[in-house]
Amino acid sequence: MTTPAYTGWRKSPRSDDGNCVEVGHSDRGSIGVRDSKDPGGPVLDFDQDSWMAFTRHVRAGRFDR
Repeated sequence: MTTPAYTGWRKSPRSDDGNCVEVGHSDRGSIGVRDSKDPGGPVLDFDQDSWMAFTRHVRAGRFDR
């Protein structure tokens, strides 16, 4: 299996001093997440349904400390 190619990397406008992650879209339709300080490093790859569920829970405050 080949590694997907990601494009359109972006980070939240709420990010501070580079301590954040970036999100991009792959050529397979999945969502990639990487450390913005290490753009050549590993990428976590999520299918669309998993990513939508995660962002829904974040917006609902489910992961707030």
